[in-house]
Amino acid sequence: MNLAKTSILSFIATAIKILAGLVINKAVSIYIGPSGLAVIGQFQNALGLIQTIAKGGINSGVTKYTAEYHDDPHLRSILWSTSLKLTMYCSLAFSIFLIFGASYFSEYIFKTNDYNYVFITFGFTLTIFSVNQLLLSILNGLKEIKTFISINIIQSIYSLFFTTLLILYFELDGALFAMVTNQSVVFFIVLWKLRRHNTIIFENFNKRFNNEEFKKLLKYSLMALVSAFTVPVSLMIIREYIGGELSWDDAGYWQAMMYISTMYLMVVTTALSTYYLPRLSEIKEKKELRNELKQGYLLIIPIVLILSLGVYLLKDIVVWLLFTEDFNKMLILFKYQLIGDIFKIAAWLLAYVMLARAMTKVFIITEILFSISLVVLSITLADQFGLIGLSYAYAINYGLYLICMIFIMKKSLY
Repeated sequence: MNLAKTSILSFIATAIKILAGLVINKAVSIYIGPSGLAVIGQFQNALGLIQTIAKGGINSGVTKYTAEYHDDPHLRSILWSTSLKLTMYCSLAFSIFLIFGASYFSEYIFKTNDYNYVFITFGFTLTIFSVNQLLLSILNGLKEIKTFISINIIQSIYSLFFTTLLILYFELDGALFAMVTNQSVVFFIVLWKLRRHNTIIFENFNKRFNNEEFKKLLKYSLMALVSAFTVPVSLMIIREYIGGELSWDDAGYWQAMMYISTMYLMVVTTALSTYYLPRLSEIKEKKELRNELKQGYLLIIPIVLILSLGVYLLKDIVVWLLFTEDFNKMLILFKYQLIGDIFKIAAWLLAYVMLARAMTKVFIITEILFSISLVVLSITLADQFGLIGLSYAYAINYGLYLICMIFIMKKSLY
């Protein structure tokens, strides 16, 4: 399946996910408001960090090597067996940590002990979530895109109904509970979908732990863990700064803008994660790699430009549709945020080569460097220009990131 077909399927899945997100965010904005959205954003960032650690950070590696071992079933079975054991060890250890540290996590993120139960619930569902993500990574590596995307569609529909109901009846508590249980419930749907699969069977997961495969996965684990730490933590620092120096409503406007970027770009990012990583992992020749990237830029960048322009022209309607009139102050953030989104996707097309080539050191250095620069730029420009300074910082940061990616990847492409 090529990038164009993958993009079409991704668009269908993303359209459903966006619809689900639209309803959920509308409910959040009505029942909780801008400051509540900021709290949920803070929790989402912490959630992302915890989930990556619990998965061992190996999922991109599993996708890459599953694709790379497409003609070696024995080696693939060793990879999957080792991956499952790593996932179980990490998730079980962190589940215990979450359950017994629930009070600490609740106090640190929410500034109150009232949400202990959220982390205890998360602790009990974390292992199920992690194994679910491992199976999805394997499906991605096998390039079974239709099954992979159909599962994502089912997950979005389930999330739409379940999360909305919980928000309607329990408001913030309902939103938080849904966030820590949604993907774990989908695990049982995944098992049902795979019940007659010819390759993903128990026999391919019962080999002994293999040190060589572990070393290969460790590179991806390091990259994922660094990314999982730097990105959410940098956003949490920025959000805390906005809440403290501007207001928590302003933090909610910024969070809403970040959410819009994530949602409309999902058409592109889903296609990249489901097609690009396994495809680039297969390629051995530099000329073929250049051709694949050229195809990516010719297809993806025009889509991003059209989507960004559409979101900008319809920004008033977007805010009305997704949120409430209380969020109108965020309209000033759109212009430079959307410019930053274009830079970001252009850079990510090159960054996927780093993942496919396991360029661990370069990936880690750039992740840390540009997470720090985003924090520094955001604080500096928000200090000088107020809320709009945050969108300036976003655009400048990803513009610099794109320039850096072009410079770094020249050696890998030529």
